[in-house]
Amino acid sequence: MGMSVIISVATEQDAEQILKLQYLGYQGEAELYGDWGIEPLTQTLDSLRTELGERHVLVARLGDEVVGTVRGRVDEDGVGRIGRLVVHPRMQRHGLGGRLLDAIEGRLLAEGDVAYFRLFTGHRSLGNLRLYARQGYRQTGVEAVGGELSFITLEKSVQSVLAATA
Repeated sequence: MGMSVIISVATEQDAEQILKLQYLGYQGEAELYGDWGIEPLTQTLDSLRTELGERHVLVARLGDEVVGTVRGRVDEDGVGRIGRLVVHPRMQRHGLGGRLLDAIEGRLLAEGDVAYFRLFTGHRSLGNLRLYARQGYRQTGVEAVGGELSFITLEKSVQSVLAATA
């Protein structure tokens, strides 16, 4: 009998597993862009612990193992900002990324007034772009960050989230 993946709020005790998963999950991104100094690979455990207190951080657990995570917050303009979506490589392509996105959107909506959701990814991250498109995100901008990297900003209306849950 297999175990189910459970999505829940991250705790302080999850910090080390989240950081290890983040490091594993962003290896491909670093290789894709030729940049091993990206923030997800250089973040410290103390910095992550601070984020746990300042943002909504969710984890997906398979038994005691953290196999996915996502972070979000609502900014002063009511934008639900979502970031650091990571799914363990062996768990990818099974819908877990979409489940984590749905969960963080719901969490941010429960916090209060959200005008819309926003996230970003690199222009070469085609798997991420496909996932976000399937989840209803639409490209709203491109920002050149360096010679090898452009960030694509994607947004999703709150109405589309509410309609999907109705």
